[in-house]
Amino acid sequence: MAASVGNTTVEQPFHSFRSLGRTSRMPSLPAYQLKTDRLRLVPCDDEHLEGLSALNSDPEVMRFISGRPETRSETQHMIDRVKARWTRYGYSWWSFIELASDQIVGAGCIQNLRRTGADPDLSCPLEIGWRVRRDKWREGIALESAKAMADFAFGRLHAQTLYAVCHPENSASMAVMVRLGMHYRGIEDWYAQKLASYEIRADSWSVARNSQF
Repeated sequence: MAASVGNTTVEQPFHSFRSLGRTSRMPSLPAYQLKTDRLRLVPCDDEHLEGLSALNSDPEVMRFISGRPETRSETQHMIDRVKARWTRYGYSWWSFIELASDQIVGAGCIQNLRRTGADPDLSCPLEIGWRVRRDKWREGIALESAKAMADFAFGRLHAQTLYAVCHPENSASMAVMVRLGMHYRGIEDWYAQKLASYEIRADSWSVARNSQF
């Protein structure tokens, strides 16, 4: 069964979630696949390891994220954490799968920000984030996927505000934030770093997506 949120198709339900290797029931907020014109956004799972490892091991992709490429083992640990968060919270990281090639071309998230530590802080606002495979840069994949994830945050999770943060030199990501209709907040402390911070409220998102997209 599929439902529409704006121009995003939400495939529901998605039943194949396993938390740390064990079968579990659907989370209290059901996890979803999202579909756009060119992409399926599928919650990260073990079968995505090859594609996500190729993405995360590229130093250029990771330049403004962690500053270093990830090992295959680190990506597997990330997948384990993400599966547990989908089960616990009903939102986390998706793999971006290109419909034409059936390949992973990026990844993105809706998750709670944090000041420090390793886990999202539920007292902090939700953020939207993305990364795209280098050979797919400048094809509009970040914007297309971000629109679908923002629809999910405002339409399914009923978020009132959505943040996005990035390294102050990451002009490409900031351009996507502006295209989404987000407003610059300044340099703020997130993830124990000084990051450029943007936000958009639910009422502004409704206006932005209807007027720009």
